[in-house]
Amino acid sequence: MIDLSGARSSAEALSIALAQGRAKLSGDEAARDAKLLLALAADVPVSGLTHLRGEALSEPVLKRFQDFLSRRASGEPVSHIRGTRAFWKYDFEVTQDVLDPRPETETLIEVALEEPFSRVLDLGTGSGCILLSLLAEQPAATGLGIDQSARAVEVAARNRAALSLEARAELAQSNWYGNVEGHFDLIVANPPYIDAAVYETLSREVRLFEPRCALTPGADGTQPYPIIADGSAEHLNVGGRLIVEVGFDQGPRVATILAEAGLNDIEIRTDLGGQQRVVLARRT
Repeated sequence: MIDLSGARSSAEALSIALAQGRAKLSGDEAARDAKLLLALAADVPVSGLTHLRGEALSEPVLKRFQDFLSRRASGEPVSHIRGTRAFWKYDFEVTQDVLDPRPETETLIEVALEEPFSRVLDLGTGSGCILLSLLAEQPAATGLGIDQSARAVEVAARNRAALSLEARAELAQSNWYGNVEGHFDLIVANPPYIDAAVYETLSREVRLFEPRCALTPGADGTQPYPIIADGSAEHLNVGGRLIVEVGFDQGPRVATILAEAGLNDIEIRTDLGGQQRVVLARRT
């Protein structure tokens, strides 16, 4: 249990609580995580921690803090303890049924918004963060997000309601294009693209708390891209764009796959870290 009995002031109580919290965690993010979790336990923003008075660090708050620390020490991501993850301009609900949105995926959003669109298809929508972020930026657009997981679709539906996008965002359970009808001028996807061998080297945090099927398709991480590219022939309007996220070394291979499927004007884009992150193509 967090022990503040030796604290002589509010500032000292906060310092002791954070120090004991850091000691219960490990890794480079221990100090950051301790602050986030104490703020969550006290129901204040992180910036509000320094304004807490000693009595605010009550026994129930410290008990919640201890519980959060134990969960984090077991490998559970802070986003799952909080129940949300910030992506683009919004906070999205996340659970073990969906991929935790990564900042680098925002590159896909930036590329998609370079041109207007009226109808978007999001393959493997997960939490819905890509589809819903795009529709929030394009008030006249509509879209469809599909996922093979019924539980993921339920999470996406709650995020859709939180952003009041029920009228413009459809959600459905589908294995790729299986239950998709109609045509779109933008198709986006962040498919599972990690080779199975590489997946086994990922952190416990990822392997234990995120759905394997959203991270790796099997031995060859590029397996989903021919499915995505070939299926676009039936659903992508002439002049429409296909934008997919890729692994840091997969850009040229995925570009070749898209070209072999008859797509044109292919570009490989990098994220803020300079890594290959998105492949863009057009049906001309």
